[in-house]
Amino acid sequence: MNAILRHVGTVREILRLPQARLCFDARLDPADIPVAYRDFTRPHPRYRVIGNKTVGVALIDLERFEGAPSYLDAIQSKNHGGWHAKRARARGYVCRTIERNEHIDDIHAINTSLDLRQGRSMDDAYLQKVSTYERLPHYDYYGVLNEVGRLVAYGNIARYGNFSAFSQLMGMRNNDGIMHLLVVDIVTRLLESREVRYVMYDTFFGAKPGLQQFKRVLGFEPYHAKYSMQ
Repeated sequence: MNAILRHVGTVREILRLPQARLCFDARLDPADIPVAYRDFTRPHPRYRVIGNKTVGVALIDLERFEGAPSYLDAIQSKNHGGWHAKRARARGYVCRTIERNEHIDDIHAINTSLDLRQGRSMDDAYLQKVSTYERLPHYDYYGVLNEVGRLVAYGNIARYGNFSAFSQLMGMRNNDGIMHLLVVDIVTRLLESREVRYVMYDTFFGAKPGLQQFKRVLGFEPYHAKYSMQ
């Protein structure tokens, strides 16, 4: 009975989700973006009747904010994203765009710094040291550096059309707010550029409670995504 009630509650939650229309634009990268579109819209590995990244997608609708200051105001409360980002800056951390090939050792150190993340073993691909990184034209690459210039966190984000989506977010584990700083600064830059309407951070459903909370304090909310291709 409890399982049935939980199922009914989940269905009701899905039906109440706001909708977001996310449009892929193959002109940004004719080789990669159609592949990404197929991945986003293929059947979910567990729930075959829905798309892979369709229900409970974690989005920030950038049109809700007049600019970067209004976004920062919305996440400034204690223990929210802006508050943690401010703590990281006070400790000497900075976020900037990076050339990954200049940080190969640091990226490998970050990838192998923990055996488990979100309760799961690290994929083998992260454990192998990469000798050269390819730069894709529709991607931007960011990093957080400490006071001595060492990379302690990095994030890769792709522009697909009217939205951008994080493909990787990884960092050393500490309590300095470096991951909040990374996401806050990237979202701030997207607000300043006004090139996309939405920014995506995977989905809420299936994420551990801690990761769901991390997304919420940064301003992400669950949506029902509708995809198209142009």
